Amino acid sequence: MPKSGQRRRRPTTVLASGTVVGRAAGRASVASEVETPPISLGQEHLKTMKNPTFSKALLATALSCALFNVHAASQAPVGAENGMVVTAQHLASKVGVDVLKAGGNAVDAAVAVGYALAVVYPAAGNLGGGGFMTIQLADGRKTFLDFREKAPLAATANMYLDKDGNVIKGASTTGYRAVGVPGSVSGMEYAREKYGTRTRAQLIAPAVTLAEKGFVLDQGDTDMLWTSTKNFENDRANSGAIFLNKGQPFQPGERLVQKDLARTLKLISAKGTDGFYKGEVANKLVASMKAGGGIITQADLDQYKTRELAPVECDYRGYHVVSAPPPSSGGVVICEIMNILEGYPMTELGYHSAQGVHYTIEAMRHAYVDRNSYLGDPDFVKNPVAHLLDKQYAAKIRAAIDPHKAGISQEIKPGVAPHEGSNTTHYSIIDRDGNAVSVTYTLNDWFGAKVMANGTGVMLNDEMDDFTAKVGVPNLYGLIQGEANAIGPGRRPLSSMSPTIVTKDGKPVMVVGTPGGSRIITATLLTMLNVIDYGMNLQEAVDAPRYHQQWMPDATNIEPFALSPDTQKILESWGQKFAGPQPANHVAAILVGAPSLGGKPVGKNRYYGANDPRRNTGLALGY
Repeated sequence: MPKSGQRRRRPTTVLASGTVVGRAAGRASVASEVETPPISLGQEHLKTMKNPTFSKALLATALSCALFNVHAASQAPVGAENGMVVTAQHLASKVGVDVLKAGGNAVDAAVAVGYALAVVYPAAGNLGGGGFMTIQLADGRKTFLDFREKAPLAATANMYLDKDGNVIKGASTTGYRAVGVPGSVSGMEYAREKYGTRTRAQLIAPAVTLAEKGFVLDQGDTDMLWTSTKNFENDRANSGAIFLNKGQPFQPGERLVQKDLARTLKLISAKGTDGFYKGEVANKLVASMKAGGGIITQADLDQYKTRELAPVECDYRGYHVVSAPPPSSGGVVICEIMNILEGYPMTELGYHSAQGVHYTIEAMRHAYVDRNSYLGDPDFVKNPVAHLLDKQYAAKIRAAIDPHKAGISQEIKPGVAPHEGSNTTHYSIIDRDGNAVSVTYTLNDWFGAKVMANGTGVMLNDEMDDFTAKVGVPNLYGLIQGEANAIGPGRRPLSSMSPTIVTKDGKPVMVVGTPGGSRIITATLLTMLNVIDYGMNLQEAVDAPRYHQQWMPDATNIEPFALSPDTQKILESWGQKFAGPQPANHVAAILVGAPSLGGKPVGKNRYYGANDPRRNTGLALGY
């Protein structure tokens, strides 16, 4: 780490391994200084310089870096003086910035964005799902809002098993029986009433307009709709009547109008949570459940409440991490991995060096054992958070990690030392006063359970799949979970959502999060490590190729260009197994002060936003 006031040298954006870090950053950007530091080689490469094969490979890699460095740099993060909003849909980002410009705070903007995404990002933005909100206020107060979906009161542990005890394929992911009690409206209203400054009508009005008058679809919008064309065709009377254009898939340039959703939003605007959980909308939701074989009743809607909890907190190399507690596993697992990695010289090992990647994969492997075995809804399970975040526990795990041999997942399990005892959307916001909000909310899979509350325009979640349907059987994201996350009436399923705020001296320096099911944790973690350990600017950190290990299955998923061929060979010689990438995440991040930690601000800009280019609908926007 550089000393105070010392400028950190940024790493090259084309790495010595041949990894290309840069990709297009989104729809808007500002200019900033560009550096091309010397090419550096990972330590394991230096050890093999006497090997002619490795020497030739490294020489070729170095030459390719020199040739392509000019073309591969990420765009600069988007800079702004007064506030920043980064979301997965450009119209929602504009809604958030408009709220900030009008004098609303970051929570006001978060609520307005939440409602707007339900209209313009219907695959994941929602009224019929749930999520989490991490808040750090300018006065130093920190809190966490849990508006995660709940299992219906009629739910049972074996509800997705057949008579022989086997999991029924699709039962927990498709149809009304897969739906958990929605929490998003409750969460937005709780946040607005307690921490916002604007009226409900002011914050919902932009969403109503977008739903009622419609909006013109870009290519990224239609790409998302096309993922569920067959589902819409099978539901022509409801979702198909909205998300198909006269029976045909929408095309870029066409306008999507959602009259039913506009009416639902107006009822919420007029009546608050009663506009959703009671009356017309509730009646239609319950009727749809009854007709479609679901089990949510009015009693379920009546008993839903947002929970306010203390966030999970930890320290990493002088920075303080504020993140999501159970029923999210996100904050716990991020902090556990960071505690493990803090004992290694990650900066000196180098970005995506074989040794650094090996240590990170093994830290992920060990932390996911704990995630999948011990964590659950805190109202029903005693979560061993203090133990999992203990620095001494991290030291025990480091002692169990062989520096040149991969762990075997089948042998790393609960009860064995040292482990004794979804698709989603994310947005990040900060206002001129320094209030920071990190929100992740979800329908779980794209368009949730692929069903709608008839006549409401509200797509419903398939969040029941996040429970353990049967111990030892993977869910939608391949997670093999334990009894702590069993289905039960009123329980909230374990989540990987990780809305996170990083602070220094009590002030926010980074707001970050992502969708992506079980990959949320690792994508959020790697973005933070890229900034803190490797000195990347924010857009470089978001663009950088990622890898993901979740204990089971044994193989680590890697994005293209994440590892050079020679680095991958070294890791495979140590027993690491690799598989292709899973679907892309969409990280939304903000950095405070400069485009990189220890860097220089650009003009008067205080806030720097980075939109993940992996999905082409989002936007980092400030003012």
